[in-house]
Amino acid sequence: MINVFYFIDRVINLFRRMRRFKQQISDEECRELLKSSKRGVLSLLGDDGYPYGVPVDHWYCEEDGKIYFHGAREGHKIDSIRRNAKASYCIMDNGYSNPGEWILHIKSVVVFGKMEFVTDDEKIVEICTHLVKKFTDDENYLRQELAKAINRVQCLALVPEHITGKLVEES
Repeated sequence: MINVFYFIDRVINLFRRMRRFKQQISDEECRELLKSSKRGVLSLLGDDGYPYGVPVDHWYCEEDGKIYFHGAREGHKIDSIRRNAKASYCIMDNGYSNPGEWILHIKSVVVFGKMEFVTDDEKIVEICTHLVKKFTDDENYLRQELAKAINRVQCLALVPEHITGKLVEES
């Protein structure tokens, strides 16, 4: 028998509600984790309908709410996005344990949205600059990287449609 409430909820809300809602973290905590984390896994619909998850660095832009990535101009990721722009992106923090406990508490965020190719040259420089600055403050390194790679890089934006996060206890 079809669960009518589930069906109605899925029609009204494109994305599922978190099943373990007591573990859900606030939107602000999700944004903070997106800002502070350096890497995550970008999941796309890959070749022959297989899921394709690839670890990537990201920059979360508070001004427009988009998550930006960079990479090569061709390859599995680019082909997958051209076929289907839908994506999910998952990040998590390093977690913590309370004194005297072995249980690890981990915050994670999952973002669902659509990928866009970034074509504006100024935005590409801004994205690459922010990505480098997540790892180093070395201005000389930044200038060298921009000079040698800016013409070969493809920047991508994940435009969020749904963001959710939770705090879990790994036991």
